[in-house]
Amino acid sequence: MLLDHQKIIVRPIYTEKMSRLEEERKYCFQVQLGSNKVDIKKAVESMFDVKVQKVSTMNRIGKEKNMTVKSGGRTIRTNGKRSNWKKAFVTLKEGESIDLLDTETS
Repeated sequence: MLLDHQKIIVRPIYTEKMSRLEEERKYCFQVQLGSNKVDIKKAVESMFDVKVQKVSTMNRIGKEKNMTVKSGGRTIRTNGKRSNWKKAFVTLKEGESIDLLDTETS
């Protein structure tokens, strides 16, 4: 399945754990469910102008959620499901880096 490189990467995932992994040249992105490792590698290389060494992926299953809402004195209970999504860990080659925060000020 061939996808547009700009649409493969949904958003970067930047957490405390990922900020520690940046020292090892590892970055994390939420990607489209139908994308594979080759597509993700090409997308990251074209978007950030870096060389990718390795790509690891995880399929995350959406949780079942219950919600209780009080409206007009009545209690309404509903349930639903969060969406499934895919996470990609990208390891860059030696000397490469990506500035996800883009701390440049004008």
